[in-house]
Amino acid sequence: MKTLKTLAIIGLLAILAAVGGAVYFFGGYYNVAGAHEDPGIVNWALTYVRQASIERHAKDRPPANLNDPATVQAGARAFVTRGCPTCHGAPGVEWVKFSEGMRPYPPDLKDLANERTPQQLFFVVKNGIKMTGMPGFGLIEAPDEEIWNIVAFVKKLPDISEADYKAWSAQP
Repeated sequence: MKTLKTLAIIGLLAILAAVGGAVYFFGGYYNVAGAHEDPGIVNWALTYVRQASIERHAKDRPPANLNDPATVQAGARAFVTRGCPTCHGAPGVEWVKFSEGMRPYPPDLKDLANERTPQQLFFVVKNGIKMTGMPGFGLIEAPDEEIWNIVAFVKKLPDISEADYKAWSAQP
């Protein structure tokens, strides 16, 4: 009998939490302004869900050797052509001022390059990420080969000099 009461109390608390959460989000109490930081629990949940989704869906395998210098250099050209330095910067290139107002902040890809697999980077570049400002380049019909070239460039980004980037990203 005591177990049944305990389960009933847990059930009631779960219902109250769900109703409270619904009122908070659907009642307009959650502030969607980009200038307002998310509460810790919301930030944690969004980050966790984003990373879990990327890990689950990032299944494509690289078609070629991502360490090939020609692939990395083609990735540098595609990186600049697609406007990636605008939000993420590049060796010797500062982020554009408006990117400071994005929430979440666009990541510094030099830091992210070693934390993500090529498959994860490909998934993000191809599909984008909802509620972050990261566009999906597959939606504008960027070919997979070009996206893999960008991934090759991003994976090498921590070791690329400003001079190399400038030479590689110059349009022919």
